[in-house]
Amino acid sequence: MNNNKRENSKNNPTAIVIFGGTGDLSKKKLLPALFHLYIEGFLPEVFRVIGISRKELSDENYRKLVEEAIVAKGHEHGKELIGKFLENIYYKKGCSGESCTYEDLSYLLLKLDAEAGMCMNKLFYLSVPPSSYGDIFKHLSASGLNTPCGGEGAGWARVLVEKPFGENLETAKALDSQLTAFFKEEQIFRIDHYLAKDAVQNLLAFRFSNLLFEDSWHNGDIEKVHIKLYENFGIEGRGSFYDESGALRDVGQNHMLQILALIAMENQGVFEPENIIKERAKVFQALKIYSQEEAAVNSVRAQYKGYLDTEGVLKDSKTETYFLVKAFIENERWKGVPFYLESGKALGESKVEIVVEFKAAPHCVCGDEDSHNHKNILTLSIQPKQAVEMKFWVKKPGMAFKLEEQSLKFEYEKEKNGNGQNINRLPDAYEKVLYDCIAGDRTLFATSGEVEAAWKFIDPIIMTWKRGSPELDFYEIGEKPKIDL
Repeated sequence: MNNNKRENSKNNPTAIVIFGGTGDLSKKKLLPALFHLYIEGFLPEVFRVIGISRKELSDENYRKLVEEAIVAKGHEHGKELIGKFLENIYYKKGCSGESCTYEDLSYLLLKLDAEAGMCMNKLFYLSVPPSSYGDIFKHLSASGLNTPCGGEGAGWARVLVEKPFGENLETAKALDSQLTAFFKEEQIFRIDHYLAKDAVQNLLAFRFSNLLFEDSWHNGDIEKVHIKLYENFGIEGRGSFYDESGALRDVGQNHMLQILALIAMENQGVFEPENIIKERAKVFQALKIYSQEEAAVNSVRAQYKGYLDTEGVLKDSKTETYFLVKAFIENERWKGVPFYLESGKALGESKVEIVVEFKAAPHCVCGDEDSHNHKNILTLSIQPKQAVEMKFWVKKPGMAFKLEEQSLKFEYEKEKNGNGQNINRLPDAYEKVLYDCIAGDRTLFATSGEVEAAWKFIDPIIMTWKRGSPELDFYEIGEKPKIDL
């Protein structure tokens, strides 16, 4: 997005309304993110934050909660700076299904508009379960809060919604119908916070700004791509939700397919939201949709031992906590290249990375080696450290002409100051989510078309699993399942 447009967005007074303003996501992510945007000068000069939840709190009580959330995040800033931020914080007690909540909210927003001397922009963040979305959409519309109230880009109304975007294609379409009944598509920002991670965004820069890789980014040179999302913890505290969802719905349908799209999309040469969104969508639409037989041979699933003892989990549950899915993109660039999507809970490590395995050079100067399988491996790490590593083959020092593997590695946060602090601080994903929504930049947000195309790919796999194929495997906590494709 044009940087001038971003700068102009800072000049328009903005009210940020958080439904679920006292919940875990708000305390751990949203409120600290807003504070960091404030101290970095990335919020509009005039802004207000309004938290809404069922708790009985005054503005002052809520400001104390916000301050505790900021301090808990490790922000080392004086009380004076935090105090100035807290002056912009307000609270309203209410429930998503009660019309009086929206009457009180409308009254407060009108008061804030009057103080600002103009109709403020309004951003509604839904940090609540999807079951509450319908009531919120309906009441925002009935109160007129879904309607922009200014001209020349000011006075807009936007809604930010968290995943999951449905449980399958049918429910995703139903949710979208609810949304679009009250908001226009340009007002809707569907959050996938993985897209907002700095290392994920860097996939675009890495691919399209380096001729070295762009000319080799196709099925002629790449043998396979492996996207990994490993977690070393289980589902404690999320038993009921997770047992209905499972790993593939939880991270495969959204985070991992969005990463796949960034890896595989075409370069139009223009860094504008509509171009990037269009090319991402083409990747989703080109995913091979499996028959029941194909889904069975291109996927495996497993459950960690002890999962059934978790509170909220059915005692005979067949829900997967691990999956490995082989995907194919049926277009000219990627025909025949397998994309492996692998994720699991309670594994031996936590990491998110993309491993691109290139084909061996057809004619290798390999010296006296008997065989030749010298492949270049590119690893793009997203968590726990954001890094890029490329493995090359070079001559091993010595009299004989033999090859050995060496690597070049770049770490984003490696450079530190005298106090041991990272010089190049990476913004939290939720800082980027909020900043881009205020700026109106839809680049890193999912569209309804992407969501539906993702479900078209995922649904046949889940349906095949429900029929018992392939069989559910089991693995020990702290170990990766001993199954493969």
